[in-house]
Amino acid sequence: MRVDALPQRTPIDLDAVVEGVGEDGADTTGDPDALIVYRDGDEVRVWLNVCPHAGRRLDWAPGKFLVGKDGHLICAAHGATFETQRGECVAGPCKGQSLRAIPVTVIDGDVRIRLDP
Repeated sequence: MRVDALPQRTPIDLDAVVEGVGEDGADTTGDPDALIVYRDGDEVRVWLNVCPHAGRRLDWAPGKFLVGKDGHLICAAHGATFETQRGECVAGPCKGQSLRAIPVTVIDGDVRIRLDP
């Protein structure tokens, strides 16, 4: 995907194959993951679309995210609130935990996602 095609400060969902190895050492290549993609200026952040509180998706419908007036992401299931710099939960049932970040780079305007071992 192209960075200039992403909306500014509006989370979108993406089902994508994340290349690499998971935390348990298993090869994850080939299995699509539900992701949250967030662009702020030229910076792109990506997280797994899984709330650390209950393991549910954050969106209330596919691709429909709740965003507070302060720009924080809000889990539709239990109201956990996540800031968009590091994906840290700043309010709600999982305060202090974070969304699982997926490493992302932008090369010549192309967004590349990779889960490092």
